[in-house]
Amino acid sequence: MAPTDTDLTAEAERRSGWRTIRKVAPYLWPPGETWVKRRVILAMVMLVLAKLIAVYTPILYKGAVDALAGEGVPPLALGAVGLTVAYGVSRMMNTGFQQLRDAMFAPVGQRALRALALETFRHIHRLSMRYHITRRTGGLSRIIERGVKGVDFLLRFLLFSIGPLILELLLVGVVLVALFDIRYLLVVAVTIAIYIWFTFAVTEWRVKLRREMNEQDTEANQRAIDSLLNYETVKYFNAEEREAQRYDVSMRAYAGAALKTAYSLAFLNFGQSLLITCGLIGVMVLAALGVQDGTLTVGDFVMVNAYMIQITVPLNFLGTVYREIRQSLVDMGEMFVLLEQPAEVEDKPGAKPLKVTGGEITLKDVHFGYDPEREILHGVSLTVPAGQTVAIVGATGSGKSTIGRLLFRFYDVTKGALKIDGQDIRDVTQESLHANIGVVPQDTVLFNDTIRYNIAYGQENATEEQIEAAARAAQIHEFIITLPEGYDTKVGERGLKLSGGEKQRVGIARTLLKNPPILLLDEATSALDTDTEGEIQGALARAGEGRTVITIAHRLSTVAEADRIVVLEKGEIVEQGTHADLLARAGRYAQLWSRQQSDDAA
Repeated sequence: MAPTDTDLTAEAERRSGWRTIRKVAPYLWPPGETWVKRRVILAMVMLVLAKLIAVYTPILYKGAVDALAGEGVPPLALGAVGLTVAYGVSRMMNTGFQQLRDAMFAPVGQRALRALALETFRHIHRLSMRYHITRRTGGLSRIIERGVKGVDFLLRFLLFSIGPLILELLLVGVVLVALFDIRYLLVVAVTIAIYIWFTFAVTEWRVKLRREMNEQDTEANQRAIDSLLNYETVKYFNAEEREAQRYDVSMRAYAGAALKTAYSLAFLNFGQSLLITCGLIGVMVLAALGVQDGTLTVGDFVMVNAYMIQITVPLNFLGTVYREIRQSLVDMGEMFVLLEQPAEVEDKPGAKPLKVTGGEITLKDVHFGYDPEREILHGVSLTVPAGQTVAIVGATGSGKSTIGRLLFRFYDVTKGALKIDGQDIRDVTQESLHANIGVVPQDTVLFNDTIRYNIAYGQENATEEQIEAAARAAQIHEFIITLPEGYDTKVGERGLKLSGGEKQRVGIARTLLKNPPILLLDEATSALDTDTEGEIQGALARAGEGRTVITIAHRLSTVAEADRIVVLEKGEIVEQGTHADLLARAGRYAQLWSRQQSDDAA
C-alpha cells in the first residue's frame, strides 16, 4: 500500500525532529569547553542517583508498614520508627539530588540558549537585502523567540523528564520482577504501552492543531506590528476601526484554533486517566489477591501502590511533555531552517580588506536585475574620480538607487564589475567595504534611544567631543542643546519624536562621525521641505569635502553644483556633464530641469 501524503509528512517531521536534536547536541557538548562537559556529566550522575533513591524509597515504606503490622523482615534491620525516618530521609535525598541536578545543568542550558540566540541574530544580519525585503520582521522575531524557547523546553524536559522517566520505568520493572512475579510487570508494561500509543497518537493530532494556532498567532502578531509601525498612516486615513477589525479577524481565527486545542487536551487527559486507572486497578487486584492467600504482606500491597503512583505522576505529564517537545522541535526546526538560509552575498575565500587610496569608483559594463527576468541596469559604465562629487539623476525606476545598493554590496552585479581604486568589491571583505562607505538615505531611521546614542552609532567608543563635533558639522548641535535633556533626549521608535529635517541632520552627524572616504547620498533631501532642504544641503556639502561623493537625486536643484551629473534613463546612461553643459545640450536633462522648474513655480 502506497504511503499517503499525511504519512510522508509525518515521516518528514520525524526526520526533521531527529535532525534538530542532532543540531542542538553540539551546544551541550561543545569542543574545548571542559567546564560544560564536566557539568553535564555531574548532572547525569545526580539524575541516576535521584532515580535509584526514588526506586528504593517504596521498599522503606513497605518495611515500615510490615514492621507496624508485625510481618516480614524489615530492611536495614531498623524498627518501624527508624524505617519511617529513613523513608523521610530518602525522599529528601531524592529531591535534593534533583535540585542539585538542575542547578548543575542550569549554566549549561543558559550557555546553549545564549549561543543559539546569538548565532541566529548574527546570521539574520548576514542575510541579503533580498531576503529581508521579502520577509516580515514580526514573523522573523517570532521564529527566533519560539525557537529559543523551544530549545529551553527541550533541554529541560527531554533530559530531565523523558530520560529520567524511562530510567525509572526500567528500574521499577526490575523491582517488580525481582520482588513479585512477571504478571505485575506484564500488567504495567501493557498499560504503559497502550498509554504511550494513545498519548502519542492523540498528541500528533494535537500538534497539527497547535501548528495552526501558531500560524494564526503569528498572523495576528504581524498585523498588530504592521499597524503600530504605521501609526501615523492609520491616523491619517481615520482607519483605527478598520485596523481593529483586521486584527479581530486574525484573533478570531486564533481563538478558533485555540479552542480546538483546548477540547483535544480535555480528551487526551481523560483518556490518559482512564488507562492509568485501569492499570493501577489491575496491579492492585493482583497484590490484594496475594495478601489474601498469604504470599504477600500488607507492606507489599502498599509498596505496589506506591510504585504505581510513583510512575503515574510523570506519565500523566507525558502527553503535555511530548506535545511540547514536538512543538519545540517544530519551532526549533523553523529557527534552524532560518540558520541554513544561505547569505546571497558572501565574502570570497581569502578576501582581503579594501584599501582606499583615493576613492575612485568605477562601474564597468554593469548589468543587474532584482528579478532574472527583468533587468534594471543595462551595461552601465561610469567613473567617479577620487575626491569628486558625481550626481546620478533620472526618472523614478531608472535605476539610480540600484547603483547605490550595488556599491554597498547589498547585491552583486550579474555582469560586469564595480571597483573602488581598481579593486573589485566582490574580491574584498564586506566589513572593510562597509567601513569605507558612508550612506545618508532618503529616510533616516533612528534607534529608539537617545540622540547621543544615535550619533555615536557612527563610531564605536566615540568621545563626547567627537559626538558634539559631528553634530556641529551637521548643524544640529544648537537644536540639541535647547532640548530639556540635551543629547540624552530619547528620539522615539524610528525617530518619530523628531522632525524630518532633524532626523536627517542626526543621520548626517552619524555618517560624519564614521568619517568614511566615500559618501553615498541616496535622495537624502527629497522628503524635506525647500527651507529645510537648503539647510541640509549646506551640511551635506561640508560632509562631502575631501571625499568621493555619489549623490542620487530626483530633485535636480540639489545637484546643480556637482562636478558631474549623470542622467540615467531606463537603466542606461543617456547624458553626462556639468549642469551648464547639460542645459546647453537641450537634451533629456534640460527637459527634466525645465519641468521641475515649472512645477516649483506653480
